[in-house]
Amino acid sequence: MLVLEDEPLIVEVLESYLRAGGFETTLCGTVAEAFAALARSQPDVMILDVSLPDGSGLDVLRETRASGSLLPTIVLTARGEESDRIVGLELGADDYVTKPFSPRELLARVRALLRRVDERTGARDGAGTLRIGELEIDQIARKARTAGKAANLTATEFRILAILAGNPGEVFTRAELLDRLQDGGKIYERTLDRHINNLRRKIERDSHDPSYVLTVYGVGYKLAKP
Repeated sequence: MLVLEDEPLIVEVLESYLRAGGFETTLCGTVAEAFAALARSQPDVMILDVSLPDGSGLDVLRETRASGSLLPTIVLTARGEESDRIVGLELGADDYVTKPFSPRELLARVRALLRRVDERTGARDGAGTLRIGELEIDQIARKARTAGKAANLTATEFRILAILAGNPGEVFTRAELLDRLQDGGKIYERTLDRHINNLRRKIERDSHDPSYVLTVYGVGYKLAKP
């Protein structure tokens, strides 16, 4: 588990409770340290403070989501900072906790989050591959295959697929997908639809009658459940 927090007392308490709860922790006091730690290995979950000496934990969340990572994340925010909570959730945070907080509650939230991840990724094998029929999505290698044949996806197409694969069966509106893509405004709803169509041509047996990337008319898109 990666913990990004620079307040010594909070770090000490968190480390004690998390280790007692059976979690190995990597402690980071700056955004730079967090990026370096993520480059070395991927943790099971991240706990990110918003306010750091060299930036914000939201910068770490933004970069990980932009890369297509669905790493479970809890954001720590100051009490009353509603804007931080909203931005964190819009960037793809799974939960948030306001300071001051009970370390027992945070530990319970971590465990609850990991249970939810286990439930929604139950169809994934030990290598992190989600299988739905003949479709295989390898989140770690960032590759997709249909009937054993590699699908030559662009980076944007895979990111869209990875977002949908994070919660099979959950409907994502176009606005939500655009927010998750974090492309700096380069993709609009019409171009998003074009990316979806191109994705379908590469992974579906019949792109006009898709089995995997499904349209929920008037709402958005979802990935079929395993």
